[in-house]
Parts: sequence; structure tokens; C-alpha cells
Amino acid sequence: MGNTTDEDATAGRTPAGRPAPKVPMRQRIVEAATELFYAQGLRAVSAEKIIAQVGITKVTFYRHFPTKDNLIVAYLERRAKRERDAIAHARQSADDAPDVFRIIAEAIGAESCRPGFRGCPFINAAAEYADPEHPVRRVADAHRRWFKQTIQDLLDEISIPDSARVADQLVMLRDGAMVSGYLSEPSTVADALYNAGRAVIAFHSVS
Repeated sequence: MGNTTDEDATAGRTPAGRPAPKVPMRQRIVEAATELFYAQGLRAVSAEKIIAQVGITKVTFYRHFPTKDNLIVAYLERRAKRERDAIAHARQSADDAPDVFRIIAEAIGAESCRPGFRGCPFINAAAEYADPEHPVRRVADAHRRWFKQTIQDLLDEISIPDSARVADQLVMLRDGAMVSGYLSEPSTVADALYNAGRAVIAFHSVS
């Protein structure tokens, strides 16, 4: 790397020949880690493998992430933000709460069909980090609480009784859909999840 500094990382040149915008080194590291962590597992990927993937020195890596756990937390927070942004967009573009449920189911189905899909990154992280007090596990748990509360808020919008319990059931369906998309036929996930969710909601709306 010579005398390259953290801020010297660039993406080359644009088709017009102008220098491409610089990509912050921290972002480059997280993007490389995202690909490796999701494909190979959190514990299986060493800091050395990420350093080699990015093409940086250990000094540069540890300047941004003092431990690998710090990087795993950043990776999960990045994934969490992506999901929060997607659901926020769905809520803005949907006609009503049921339409949001449909969009979420379709998004999960589309994700399940992508090459390299390995299930939910937060479920995967929780499986690898069983200690509930570990920083990695706390990020996964916080995201799960956010997702459940989001579902509960949508249920409240359509006046479903006992919305907290119904939200738990819908989150369980979502978990099963993510596992099913990884282990069985991903093309059936969206319809199965949406129809099962509708059945749960319909049952509680008349109970």
C-alpha cells in the first residue's frame, strides 16, 4: 500500500474519465466484511481474511476497528439500517397497513431468491453468539425488538386485538420464511408468508 492513507481509497475513474468519488476506508472495510460474513459466517471469517480482501495493512484495519467484534457490530448495524429504511419506504408508499404486510412479504420472497441467500443475518448472528450480553447478540436482539414493534404498530393501525401477541406470531412466521427460503424452495416464500400472515390476522380480528 506504500504511503496510502485511510482517506486515499478511491474507486478509480468514472466512464467520463473523471476521478470517482473517494470511498471512506471504514466503509470499504464494512462492505468487504458484509460479503464475507454473510457468505461464510461470523466466526469463520478472520480479521486477516478481511484485511487481505480490502488490501490494507493491519494498522489501518485496527485503527478503524480495534476488534473483529467491533466490525461485526458495524456489519449488523448496516444490515439493520437497510431493513429499517426499506420498511420506512414501504410505509410511505403503501396504501394501508395490509399493503405494508404484502410489501414486506414480497421483499422477503425476493431476498430469498437472490443467489447466495443464507437466511436472516440476525438469526445467524444469534446462533453464533449465544451470550445475550455479548455486543453482537445485543445488536441482533435490538433489531428483533424493533421489527416486532414495527409489526405491532401496523397491527394497531388496523385495530387487531392483543397486537403484541399477534406480532410475536407474525415474527415467528417471518423467521420460518427466512429459514424456508434458505433450505427449501425460495420462490414459494412470498405467497406462503403473506397468506399465513393474513390467516393469523383474520383469526385474531374475529376472536
